[in-house]
Amino acid sequence: MVHIATLDVGTTTVRCFITNDNCEVLGTATERVDLLNPQPGYFEIEPEALWAKIVAVINNAVRQAHLTPSDINSFGLSTQRCTFLTWNHETQEYYSNFITWKDLRANALVDQWNAGLIVKTLNTVSYALYLITRSNRFLAASVLKMMNSQVTTRLLHEVQTNKRLQEALRRKEARVELLDSWILYKLRSGNGLQTNIEHISDITSATATGLFDPFTLCWTPLAKFLSGIEFALLPKVVDNDYKDFGNIHPNALGPEWHNSSVSISASISDQTAAMWGSQCFERGEVKTTLGTGAFLNLITGSTCHASVMGLYPLVAWQFKDALEKARTVYCVEGASNDIGTVIEWAKQCGLFNDPMETSDIAHTVPDTNGVYFIPAFSGLGPPINNPRAATGFIGITLSTTRAHLVRAILESIVFRTVQLCETVKAETKFTLKLLRVDGGVSRNDFICQLLADATGLQVERATSIESSILGATYMAGYNMGLWNSFGDLHKLRQIERTFEPRTQYQLAIRERMAHWMKAIKRFENWY
Repeated sequence: MVHIATLDVGTTTVRCFITNDNCEVLGTATERVDLLNPQPGYFEIEPEALWAKIVAVINNAVRQAHLTPSDINSFGLSTQRCTFLTWNHETQEYYSNFITWKDLRANALVDQWNAGLIVKTLNTVSYALYLITRSNRFLAASVLKMMNSQVTTRLLHEVQTNKRLQEALRRKEARVELLDSWILYKLRSGNGLQTNIEHISDITSATATGLFDPFTLCWTPLAKFLSGIEFALLPKVVDNDYKDFGNIHPNALGPEWHNSSVSISASISDQTAAMWGSQCFERGEVKTTLGTGAFLNLITGSTCHASVMGLYPLVAWQFKDALEKARTVYCVEGASNDIGTVIEWAKQCGLFNDPMETSDIAHTVPDTNGVYFIPAFSGLGPPINNPRAATGFIGITLSTTRAHLVRAILESIVFRTVQLCETVKAETKFTLKLLRVDGGVSRNDFICQLLADATGLQVERATSIESSILGATYMAGYNMGLWNSFGDLHKLRQIERTFEPRTQYQLAIRERMAHWMKAIKRFENWY
């Protein structure tokens, strides 16, 4: 019997699942991530506190499975993207906490760069090159803007404001660590026992940072120019089937592991993991993860898509073939960063006690009674692309009830997701046939049915919504030869429910969405 341990480090939770070769779950463990908010707009994670939770969930999951570390054959890792820290890996001195992808400390820098001469010159030159070459890559660069969710400006902010980091950079002692590269280093080095461990990050994590060019598949020469960081301080970017991931060091996870030898078989970013977990392997297949944010990913195959509407071209995954030549599969991503955060905010405001209640609450009223909600705590992404948009309700009257407010919030989540679907369709010219959903918010039947009705697509929800965990497990097993083809993986997928579009409701829903888009205009450029 083969046993795979899979660790998923997300924005809100750290989880570990132990599965067998039939992907049956034998043991699980979960810990909440302590998200620090030292100043308004700052979102950090203390690294050693996070490491303690990682060690705890792995050990607790193994115990719950009634196994020992020696019984584990393979380890897979899935991590949130664009969360980074700077440190001296030899002395273990941190120059900052993890600065997460939701952090807004670089807002002023983003505005400064986007309004500045450099970005405007880059846009102008790129458009001129597009007119000469007709390359969509240059057309995309002609509308390029800095974004908070990428590493670039947040790293530049640290370089400009962190005195200890500045001194370490001067002494050439600092290292930039993405979440996956830091975890891999801790696991492979025995929590810093060895300091000569290779500094690596998988390509799906690197490609989302804004410092990596998916067209040339390397750290962009603009990285030093934009952040002041030398290439040598960034991780080596490796394939998803990298042969030298090695083993978990016997001293990394506690005394129980001293006699074990567990192979690290896969490291991937959470959205690639979710694509694998949703079994989106073929060109044109699409999934939407409804978690802390909504992330819609469509496989574009061997083509790296250049977007002019705010979508993000990414490496979906990359393997080596028999001749050690890279085989790269691309995807395009649209994101709405406030989905689960909106649900959590509404709960804290007392609109409901349990997110699972929201579907029933929404069904108690036929509509929102003219109330609309704009979910823009982090601004609005594609196709609106306005970081200054505000969050709020509009249309409240004396007859507005709690149920109307809850329904308006759920509808806003669907409408943002519909916008992402339509943007992807318009840019890629793919015809979408099926939308696979995962993530905690996808458990909401009201959202899934309304999404089917609004898009006219079947919405498919698997039995397990833990797609990032499942996908990292699939990739670990695939890399170790447990499964030899995507066909083998298809046999493991179990569908819990398919939501069929109800065409009789589509017109009314689209009319409501049109009013909601008018409401957005009232909230744009508020900040």
